Amino acid sequence: MIRFDGKVAIVTGAAAGLGRAHALGLAARGAKVLVADMADGAGVVAEVEAAGGTALATRTDVSDEACVDDMVATAMQAWGQVDILVNNAGLLRDKSFAKMDMADWRKVIDVHLTGSALCTHALWPHFRERNYGRVVFTTSGSGLYGNFGQANYAAAKAGMVGLMNTLALEGARNDIRVNCLAPTAATAMTEGLLPADAAALLTPESITPGLLWLVSEEAPTRTILAAGGGVFSVAQITETLGLNLAGGEITPEAIAEGAALLTDPDGAEELPDAFSQTRRFARQAAEAQGLPLDWPGTEKD
Repeated sequence: MIRFDGKVAIVTGAAAGLGRAHALGLAARGAKVLVADMADGAGVVAEVEAAGGTALATRTDVSDEACVDDMVATAMQAWGQVDILVNNAGLLRDKSFAKMDMADWRKVIDVHLTGSALCTHALWPHFRERNYGRVVFTTSGSGLYGNFGQANYAAAKAGMVGLMNTLALEGARNDIRVNCLAPTAATAMTEGLLPADAAALLTPESITPGLLWLVSEEAPTRTILAAGGGVFSVAQITETLGLNLAGGEITPEAIAEGAALLTDPDGAEELPDAFSQTRRFARQAAEAQGLPLDWPGTEKD
């Protein structure tokens, strides 16, 4: 059974919606929870305490580094450690890109992407020192697949996937596991965007079990878990084997003629890091030209 006894969690954007559900879910399974939000989280703390759990609330603007430092200090002073960080805080400033004010672009990036980075960066030395940490970034289908009118939001959410990929690599030696949650839920942020019958299914509470798995002792790392209405799946980034060209064949016309090979899923693979792509390209280029390549790590698996 997944439990969090003895663990301390910080959940940002936890005064309502998904953050509230996550905070309640963590507390119900034994975690001490810091409810961090720009709004008053006292109501969530009261819910946790009424159920026999332990929680505190802080007013936190995640895009403000001083606020983030105060948030972490509050948890450390109260409980002496932090084990779990759920980066959930967010907002929307939706408009088509042509009509978007760049102030709205910056605000969304500052809260979603930079805010998540600030919170994680503030806790990273603590996680490394204790050789333990669980971090979740809240990405979105908008970032993974695009959504009309959400260029700022989509860019921020896609950036979280890149941040996760790198931090999962950098945190591995210290058992810091870093994942993304891509939720679809009826919250204040999606009010008016979902049909009533769909909203009734897509509750925040139906997503929290996925979050609890992502921050558990046996959590995966570098996983993008999509969740909504009790449905869970994993979004994966793969790269096709593609098209090998050499010498005078390396032309835009040859690429156009071979476009079907570019999208052929047969043999597509997930790459563990960016340099793996570099090694693979070098290996395939050498094969196309019939040349030897003495570079460890370029052998075909």
